[in-house]
Amino acid sequence: LRTCRFKSYLLPPPITSVLPKTHLISEEEWRRLGVQQSLGCVHYMIHKPEPHILLFRQPLPKAHHK
Repeated sequence: LRTCRFKSYLLPPPITSVLPKTHLISEEEWRRLGVQQSLGCVHYMIHKPEPHILLFRQPLPKAHHK
């Protein structure tokens, strides 16, 4: 059963240096950095080898669960 859509966003190197390393960033924080994602997207994981890639998940409407 698929309940989420997963997306990634590659940040430019200068922005990577200002990312917090201790917590996931809120929608307000990533939008302030210029990241554009659909409503409902949540930063859900930090991949330590590649912190410049933000990983997002977005819940699918119940009608789309497969």
